[in-house]
Amino acid sequence: MTDLTAAPPAPTATDADPAWIAGHPRIQRVPNRDLTLFIQRGFLDATECAGLIDRIDAKRRPSTIADANGDGYFRTSETCDLDHADPFVAAINARLDAFAGIATSYGEPIQGQRYDVGQEFKAHTDYFDPKGSDYAKYCSMAGNRTWTLMVYLNEPAAGGATRFTKIGKTIHPESGKLLAWNNRDASGAPNPASLHHGMKVRSGVKHVITKWYRERPWG
Repeated sequence: MTDLTAAPPAPTATDADPAWIAGHPRIQRVPNRDLTLFIQRGFLDATECAGLIDRIDAKRRPSTIADANGDGYFRTSETCDLDHADPFVAAINARLDAFAGIATSYGEPIQGQRYDVGQEFKAHTDYFDPKGSDYAKYCSMAGNRTWTLMVYLNEPAAGGATRFTKIGKTIHPESGKLLAWNNRDASGAPNPASLHHGMKVRSGVKHVITKWYRERPWG
């Protein structure tokens, strides 16, 4: 079990360095020229996953989306905005920041998601389209999303994979497994190759946490 009392050094960088992430133990970089995507198994242990699941289940609400393009079933999961005044959550947030190597001020609060049978999040990108009607509303202060860190907290009996549709990569849930990807391309522009689908859960329930980072300090 990880010692949550041993806080990692606070990072100061404003963006993640792929070489820094690649240097972590047990890290796998998905071989693809179009998307920078990493996988690390065992980022969280069973006790940490259970603690987060309990918090998500206690305060979950229907998920929302900035622009579903008229599709009322685009995102059917439930969401929980985790309380960063909770020392347990704050310690995990610090570890995510240390993993990414990004200063805490550039990160959004951790969000939890719960997917029951039949629920999904259809293919989407985490960045906001600069040409979209919602861009100014969501990006005028902190800028667009840069990196995404997502951790599976459990394994549903069937379904619930994350499929990166543009690169043909499907990743199956595994308790404690972390995914990290850059939402931009080599030029710094929003990267359509980051399109991904939180696929339907066929049996059981899926829980994940997601942490997004921004171009400028959040809040």
